[in-house]
Order: sequence, then C-alpha cells, then structure tokens
Amino acid sequence: MGDRVKGKVAIVTGAGSIAPGVGNGKAAAILYAREGARVMVVDSRIEAAQETERIIREEGGECAVFEADVSRADDCRRMVERCIETFGRIDILHNNVGIVVHGGAVETSEEDWDRVMAVNLKSMFLTCKYVLPHMERQGSGAIVNISADAAIRQMAYPAISYAASKAGVNALTREVALRYAAKGIRANAVMPGTMKTPMVLATLGDAYDGDADEVMRQRDASCPTGQQGDAWDTAYAALFLASDEAKYITATTLVVDGGLTVRG
Repeated sequence: MGDRVKGKVAIVTGAGSIAPGVGNGKAAAILYAREGARVMVVDSRIEAAQETERIIREEGGECAVFEADVSRADDCRRMVERCIETFGRIDILHNNVGIVVHGGAVETSEEDWDRVMAVNLKSMFLTCKYVLPHMERQGSGAIVNISADAAIRQMAYPAISYAASKAGVNALTREVALRYAAKGIRANAVMPGTMKTPMVLATLGDAYDGDADEVMRQRDASCPTGQQGDAWDTAYAALFLASDEAKYITATTLVVDGGLTVRG
C-alpha cells in the first residue's frame, strides 16, 4: 500500500470488467485503493463491481459499491449522493465508461450512434454535473476522463461513433478544466493507445472474423514497442493526474500509447 492519494475519496465509473481479467476501470479502482484512497466502485453490472470490491478489500483497502447506468442523470445524481453519505466528500472523479460500435458514417445506425454518445460522452457530462458542486464547495478536486487515441488518429477499423465520442471527451475535459481552474479543481484526460484489455478481447473479435490470436498479433505488430500496453499503464497515468504530484497540470491529455500516435 502507498500514499499517493492517501485520505482522498475517489469515484471510479466502469470499475468492473466485462470479461475475466483487469480492464482500465478495474485497475484504476484497485490502484487508487492501494495508494490510500477510499473508493466508490461503480458499474452497471453489480457483479462486476463486486469482484473489484473483493480484490480491494482482500488487499486491505476501503471501498463501497454502487450500481449505476451513468448515461442516466438520476443514476449519476444518486451515485454522488451515496458517495457523500458514505465518505463525506469527493476528491477524485475517474470516468472510465466506454463502448465501441464498429462502422463508418453509412453503416452506423442512428440508434448505435446515440447509444455510443450517451455512454461515452454524455455520461462524463452527467457525472461532472453532479460532482462539480461538491468539489467547488471543498475548494479542490481532480477529474480524470479516459479518452482514447481514436480522438486524434484514424483507427485500424471503422468506428466513427467511438472516435467522435472520444474527441468530445477531450473537448469536455478542456472546458471543465478552464472553467474550474481558479476554484482548485483540475480536469485532465488520459488517451490510451493500443491496449490489451478484456474489452478489446470481447469486442474486436468480429473485426478479425473471430480470431482472437490474430487480433492480438496484429495489434502488437502495430505498436512501436512491439507490444500493446495494458490496463495498469492507463491506471498509473490516471493515478499521477489525480494525485497532488500533478497539482499544476490541468486541461491536458496524457497520451499513453508507446509512441503510436506520433510514429506517422
């Protein structure tokens, strides 16, 4: 156990994994707890949140679980109220929820477009909407939004709604950061590149005719390092931005991609 966020309270959305293993949100929740934070573990699937809770408690950390669909305003409001009731404050808001739907402008249905925007972008607007007043009263707080390199570069397969939503995350982060900078609140985004996570394994198979091994081989080969990153790489970047070590960093995006986006 460390103390980089000791005494702080963190809300982590999307803190479960959709398949066995450790995804970005799960890693972040565990890492915040390891570094001294009390963590509210939030997921739309209560059993996934409870698995993260189990790991945190087994390691001696303190956490609470909340089931929420963070694309819904009422769920976000209740989530924030529960966190205040349970822990008395909110120091870190870590927005991790995200989904991918494959397809370009013609292939993507209006329904899928709306769903991706609701989950990936609207959710972060809503969590900020209900958390920010509490942070403002405290005079402090750190928001970390998980974006993606798709916000700034073309993906290997078409996913226009995902890319557009992540570009929106970057803009939302910037606007919140500048509006609240003088109030002691920071907002930053982490932009992971090609990562090996349960979500990737669960969602990319169709893009490669269901051949998971081929998915991983091609993704590793696409990286300048010769291998993908993992959820812990994203989580450690988020931990830094959420900690007081980053007290003079706001309105930025931290790229975690092994050099992929600048290779050209």
